[in-house]
This record gives sequence, structure tokens and C-alpha cells, in this order.
Amino acid sequence: MKIADMAIRNRVVTLVLTVVTIGAGLMAFGGLSRLEDPEFTIKQALVVTNYPGATAEEVEEEVTDRIEQAVQQLGQLKRIRESRSERGKSTVTVEIKDKYDKNGLPQVWDELRRKIGDAQQSLPPGAGPSMVIDDFGDVWGIFVVLYGDEYSYAELKEYGKFLRREFTLVKDVAKVQLFAEQQEVIYVEPDRDRMSQLGIPPWVITEELKAKNLVADSGRVEVGRELISIDPTGGLETVEQFESILLTASGSSQIYLRDVADVRRGYQQPSPKFIRYDGKQGIGIGISTVSGGNVVEMGEAVLARWQELSARKPAGIDVGLVSVQSSAVVAAIDNFVVSLAQAVVIVVVVLLLFMGLRSGLLIGFILFLTICGTFIFMGPWNVALERISLGALIIALGMLVDNAIVIVDGMLVRLGKGEDAESAAKAVVASNAMPLLGATVVAVLAFASIGTSQDSTGEFCRSLFQVVFLSLMLSWVTAVTVTPLLGILFLKPSGSSDDVNRDPYAGGFYQVYKAALVFCMRFRYGVIGVVVALFAVSLVAFGSVDRTFFPNSTRPQFMLDYWLPQGTRIEDTASDVAKIETYLQELEHVVGVTSIVGGGGMRFLVTYSAEKDNPSYAQFFVDVDDYELIDQLIPQIEADLARDYPDSLVASKKFRLGPGEGGSIQFRVTGDGISEIRRLAGEVEALMHADGGAKAIRNSFREKVKSVVPVISEEIANLNGVTRTQLADQLKIGFEGLGVGVYRERDELLPIVVRAREEQRSDVASIANLQIWSEAGQGFIPVRQVVSSFETVYEDTIIMRRDRKRTVTVHCDPSEGSANALLARLLPKIEAIGLPPGYKIEIGGEYEDGRNAQAGLAATIPMFVMAMVLVVIMLFNSLRQPLIIWLCVPLALIGVSWGLLLTSQPFGFMALLGFLSLAGMLIKNAIVLIEEMDSQIREGKEKGLAILDASSSRLRPVAMAAITTVLGMVPLLPDAFFVAMAVTIMAGLSFATILTMVVVPTLYATFFGIDTPSSPKG
Repeated sequence: MKIADMAIRNRVVTLVLTVVTIGAGLMAFGGLSRLEDPEFTIKQALVVTNYPGATAEEVEEEVTDRIEQAVQQLGQLKRIRESRSERGKSTVTVEIKDKYDKNGLPQVWDELRRKIGDAQQSLPPGAGPSMVIDDFGDVWGIFVVLYGDEYSYAELKEYGKFLRREFTLVKDVAKVQLFAEQQEVIYVEPDRDRMSQLGIPPWVITEELKAKNLVADSGRVEVGRELISIDPTGGLETVEQFESILLTASGSSQIYLRDVADVRRGYQQPSPKFIRYDGKQGIGIGISTVSGGNVVEMGEAVLARWQELSARKPAGIDVGLVSVQSSAVVAAIDNFVVSLAQAVVIVVVVLLLFMGLRSGLLIGFILFLTICGTFIFMGPWNVALERISLGALIIALGMLVDNAIVIVDGMLVRLGKGEDAESAAKAVVASNAMPLLGATVVAVLAFASIGTSQDSTGEFCRSLFQVVFLSLMLSWVTAVTVTPLLGILFLKPSGSSDDVNRDPYAGGFYQVYKAALVFCMRFRYGVIGVVVALFAVSLVAFGSVDRTFFPNSTRPQFMLDYWLPQGTRIEDTASDVAKIETYLQELEHVVGVTSIVGGGGMRFLVTYSAEKDNPSYAQFFVDVDDYELIDQLIPQIEADLARDYPDSLVASKKFRLGPGEGGSIQFRVTGDGISEIRRLAGEVEALMHADGGAKAIRNSFREKVKSVVPVISEEIANLNGVTRTQLADQLKIGFEGLGVGVYRERDELLPIVVRAREEQRSDVASIANLQIWSEAGQGFIPVRQVVSSFETVYEDTIIMRRDRKRTVTVHCDPSEGSANALLARLLPKIEAIGLPPGYKIEIGGEYEDGRNAQAGLAATIPMFVMAMVLVVIMLFNSLRQPLIIWLCVPLALIGVSWGLLLTSQPFGFMALLGFLSLAGMLIKNAIVLIEEMDSQIREGKEKGLAILDASSSRLRPVAMAAITTVLGMVPLLPDAFFVAMAVTIMAGLSFATILTMVVVPTLYATFFGIDTPSSPKG
């Protein structure tokens, strides 16, 4: 190709550009964004609608169903992923089609808000307004807890608000949010007996409190040339002033509020959520990075600002670190850079050993140049330095030297035959440039399906394709420009002038290889039969390979989920949590414990999904000094807690290294009748319990909960002028408390809550004696006069739906072994459950995640396979050569199957990507080999000898490429995320090299009817 001539002719420009590329690449490396895991868009939003007082079934029918109808009008909707109807609240999870990325989602959310806004008029009175939460998928790179024994929640919150204001101004910070802050409340606790004696109706207090602290516009008045505002007094400026509110009693007499009620400031009871750090209650702070920002620089900037503000930190307030992603990213990037450096060193050492000092250093330099060039283009393509992109560089290392090896090896052969360096360089590039380009394009296309997959898993791994594309294409560019120029400058012919006509492939090693090849060609059908038999056996063995979707993280932290029976008070949950914290802190190797009572935490990792709010649930984040000890700690902790807390459900698990949520095994039971789907879910749970290998077995409906139903005597209630709403308000005042207004204090709005006194509201038996105002009698009467009885019933407090159908999801995790093995045992038994018409059971969890990810690939794989086939056909302008090449691709499964089985690694998503890359490598090597055979035959060489000589000439480049790739994978073996991919490539490529160098020539001779040469002539 002329490109080589141009590079050689303008050697000064080429060398200067080479130096500039190295310098620019090193600078670009320092400026690249850094993340622990790659970003992926969580294409979900929550639509939350409150409906106070409604049962879960009323919420489902009157609110959730109507919100779902509005959502379904959205053209971009993929599915209504989940609808959760619980007492007084509806939460609908909306999932958007995969094709919409982070740039298009804001417009989708705006349209969703319009649809939800239009639906508000159809909601029942008292419901709404609905809120669309589209940022719950934000990742909070810094998650810390403020705590201090001597400080109240209000004081911690004030300091948290100060930090929020300061940190929001820091570079690369997107948002700062407080978490699990306790809401301050003004409690007004009337004396029911005193009010009854004075004849003060309860609405007198509520109306006064509602109106007293409202902002009222009194207008303005013109005074001369001025316009002066009128602002009367009368607002409440301190809590103490509440006590001086005047109430009008019967007979038009006035009394102070303090004469009939106690007024105090406190915290909302029950609290919706608590967070604790090492046993101390506090307030969480989450800090997120702007999209595409550098989390490391953001973390360093926040830390620097924290140091500047340290003088303003109140003494006694401490900060507990739940997760600081910048530190984790630095450690992860450093480890990967070390792994990358190790891989580069391994590759260069192999090159030096097998190709000589000059050749090895030259190819090693080209490798370094290609990596630097890749860094330059990663920034403009928004590729950050993270687990996937750096791993992709290591994966690509072996392929990056392929092109350079072919050029250098060809030059060495020609130099050994006496050609001058420049003509040798031009001739080698001219004959190999197009085959190498085609082979490189095919290798890139092997990764293209992951680059175009719109699934969340595909988006998570997209940088793998991006880095491979950049690095491989640059490796071809450097191979046909810089490599021949450096070969001219540094490569010297080996041997003396007497060796010019000596066959470079006459050595003993090559003679043994040629003899083996002649044997295979002579018994070609037997060899093909053996290979086919090996493939069949390996295909059967592949069925025993585990199918775990994504591996667990090596993060030195794990999660502990704790469920008490549904309906448990959050105070009781918190009491258990305090005891469990003490137990965990006393365990050896545990260095920190964060607990959240009432729900999950902030999304501090992109792969973490928080549990929905529930007062009977708590989650612990347990920090350890060595992640390898987590597998020992988890069984011990689960056994101890199950013994000490028999009413609880305990489940520990590591963090995942990929998308996914809930139990690793999930079965969804769908149907209309709640009782029937509960019964079927119970059968599924029973089978899980009977297996003995499942833990954390639970369902999304949870247990039914007791509910007290006052049966109103309609006739008596009407005679006394008591309505259902009045009864409901009085009952709420008698126990939980009724919100009647807000108290404005600077930037805070404190709810005003009227409730009975402690001694009255703590005794449920007093419900019949609650005093309610009778309009007819103008006095208080006991509730029992208008309520004929109090019934206790069991109700569903949570009703879940999926795609508008009631769905119970049964979750579990394997107590040991893989989820795939447990699923394989459970599935036949669950499929045997008899289902009534209209009911079905679907598989979710890891199985579904894997299927979705594979479906995302499958949607594009055929297109790119066809593109690869077309590229190969265009290279050869024939069908037989491409057929030979593609027949060898499935046979790589032989090495992959036994490699995964021997190392006990799963064929999950990453292994699948490894197999795709393996196919690209195999095709690339086969293309170069067959092109050389065709070339020698076109030159007139006897066909049998042409196969032998061409195979011999490609033996070293192909073997070198395989060795460098296989050994370059070694640094990835300790990495939990990449080990399955590394094993797939290492085992598959080791066998694929034999396929390429033995089976491809044999198939070539068979397909073209070429006779076996009598002897392997040199």
C-alpha cells in the first residue's frame, strides 16, 4: 500500500508524529475521567402518589391503576416494571425502552410528567399530587454519615445543610443530598377531659393552628412618593408563642392553648428511616459527580474543601465513611494500571525471547505507541478509565501485537534472503496490508455487538468495544506506517552472506511441524473426524459449565438484609439493629458497620439497588479488613442471627459486579386473585425450603397485617352529627397524630401535629373511650356511642403488580454453590405446579438478567456476523476460503469448555464476550494464513508445498500472537470480574492456535482437492 511508502519517504514527519503521539497519550491518560465501574443509564423513574388513609387494595384500584393507564400512553415505555400499592401510598416504577440514552431521557421524563399531570384530575379526592422522581438512579460517589453523641438531629442537620451549601460549589459536584434526616415536628397534645369540660370542639384548635402561621398579604399603601408594604404582626416566631394562642370556649369565653394542651417540639414519630454508624445515630450525606466528571478529582476537591472547613466543624461531630468512591477508584485504577504494566512486560519478554532483542523491542515499542494513541481518542469518545476499559486494554494486548509481528517477521525473512531493508519493508506491507486490515476489522466486529447493545448490561460493558475498536485500528495504522520505518532503521539481516539462499524454515522445529502437517493432510478425513468428535464431547461437557450472570465484587464490604414480620414497628426494628450492631462490631476482621433502619441506602454504587422503604426492614453495610474473609463470615453471621432472632429473616450477600437487583433467583407468580397467587407463591416457597440449598426465601407481598375496623353505626352517627371524616380525624389524633399546619422557622417548615397524650395513645384499649365532638349535643361523646363494634382483620399491606397484573415475586439466594445450580434443581419442580387458567409463573433474577443481556447481543450479533462474513468474502473473492475459516470458529468451544470446567469458572456474560473476542482472534489468524497460501499458489508454487511453506511462514506470527495473548491474560486471573473471560480466551486460544495451524491447512487441502506432498521439503 502507498501508505507505507508515504511513511517511509516522510520519515521525519512520521517520527515526529510518533513522539507527539506518545507525549499526547501520556497527557491524555492523566486527564481521563476515572470511575470504579462504568456509568450506565438507569432508564427508570418512580411515580409516587400519596393517598392517606386508603388501604393497599383501595390504593391499587383507585390510584395505581389510573397512574398506570396514564403511563401506558407514553410511546417510549418499555414496561411498567413494578407497581407497589401499600397503605396510603402508590409507587409505580416506569421503565423506558433501551434505545433512549441519557441524552434523550430528560425529554422522555418531561413527557411522562405531562401524562401524569393530566391524570391528576381522575384521582380520587385526597389522593396526590403525584411526584415523578427521575433521579433515583443517581450514583452518590461519596456517602458519609454525620454523628455526634452530644448533638441532636436538628443540630446535625444544621451542620449538614451548611456542608451541603459549601460542597455544592465544589468542582465536578452535581448534587449534595441529606439522607435519613429526622423531621422536626411541633406536637400539640390536648387534654381531652379539660376540653370536654370547657366545651371546646377539637376543630377550634385545628383551625387556629392552620391559620396562625400562614403568610398573609396585607398589600401596600402610597405615602407621598413611596409605596410602603403593610405587614401586621400575629405570626408565631417561637414555639413558646403557641401556648399563648387564644381559643374561644362555649359562652364566648377565651382561654389560652396552654390551659387545655401541652405544646412541645420533637421529632416525627414514627420516623420513616434511621441511619446509624458504628452504633451511633446520625444523618447521611450523599455527593454525586456530574455526568462524565472525574470522580477522583471530585473526591479530592471535596476533601480539600473539607479540610478548609474543618475549623468551622463543631467539636464532637464525627464523620463515618460508608463509601468514598474516589478512594476506591484510585485503588482500582492503580491495581489495573499495575496489571496493564504486568501484561505489557509479559508480552515484551515473550517477544524478546522468541523474536530476538531488536525485533522484540521494536514490537514492544509499537505496543506502547498504540496504547498511548488509544488514550488520546478515549477522551473525545467519553470513555473513562474504569474496570471495563482498562480490562479491555489488557484483553487487546495480544491482538495489538499481531499486525506488527506479521510485518516484522516478514521483513526478517526477506532481510535474511538478502533484500535491502527498505524494499523488504515496502514489499511486506504491500502484500499484507489489506489482509491485515480485513482481519483487524473482523476482530473489531466480533466486539461490535456489545458496543451497540442498548441493554443496561451492554451499556455497562460498552467501553470494552470502544477501547478494542480504537486500539486495534490504531495497531493496524502503526503496523503499516511506523513499524516498517523502524524496521528499516533498526532491523539487521541475521547470518552471513552465505546464508542468503538458505530456507528460513529449514530448522528442526519447522521440519517436525511440516511432518505433522503432512500426516494430517494424508489422513485428512480421520483428522476431521477426530476434531468433530472432540467438538461433540466438548459440547456435552459445556452443558455442565455454570451460568452465573455476573460475579461478586471483591469490595471489602458486604450487605446484610434483616426482615422482621411485616407490620413491625420501626422502633422495634431499630432495637434489634442496635443489638446486631454490637454483635457485628465484636466479630474479628469487622472494621465498621453502617445500618439503615426502614429501607435501603443511597445508591453509592451503580450496581447497588436499594430496598423500598419498610419499617420492618433494615440493612447493614459491614466493612472488613480482607474481602477474602467474607465467605467465612457470612455463614457464621447468618447462623448466629437466625438463632438469636428466630422471628427474623436474615440474608447476607456480596456486592455485584454488574447490573441486577433482588434475589439471585426469582419466580414471579402472576394472576388476578390475591389469595390464589399467594397460595401459588407459597408452593414455590415450600419447594425452595424443601431443597435445603436456598436461603433468604421471601416474597414481595410479605405477610398479611392486622387491621382494626371500627364498624360505624350509621343511624346513631347521623343523629349525633358525626361523619366518617370526623371519626377518622379523631382516631388519628387519638394515636398517631393529625397534621394541621406548618410552623415556619427560617428555611424550615415544621409540621404541626395534634395528638393525644402519651398515656392515652399508648393503650389501644382506650380506642372505645376516645372523645368525639357531637354537633347535635354540642359536646363530647365516647366513640363507642357511634361505633357498634371494633373488628380485627388481616389485610394485604403491599400489593405488587407488573405490567398492570398482580404479581408476587418469590426471592431466594443459594446458601452455597451457584445460583444456576440451585435454579436447575428448582425449575423442574416449580414447572410441575398446577396452574389455574389465567395464572403463570415466570423466572426472574440472574436468569432473566442473563437472558436480557444475551437478547441485547442477539439483536445485533447476526448483523455483525454477516458483516464479518462479507469482509472475509471480499478479501478472498471466493466462498471456499471463508467457509474454511468459519468452520473453525465453533471448534474453539473445545478449549473453552474444558478450560472453564477445570477452573470452575462460569460461562456468564463476561465469558460470552471472551468467546466473541476469541472468534475474532481465530478468524484473524486464519485470514492471514489462508491469504499466504493463496499468494504462494498464485506465484506458481506446487499446491501441496505451498500449503506447507505458507503454514510454516505463519507459524511464528500466529504462535507468537497466541502466546502473547494467553500470557497477557495472566494479570486478569486474580480479578473476579475478568477471570472467566480470561480463562475463556486463554483456554480457547490455546486450542484455537492448533486449529489454525493444523486444521485450517487440512481443510484447505480437502476443500480444494490438493494432494498431500510426498515429503515436507525445505
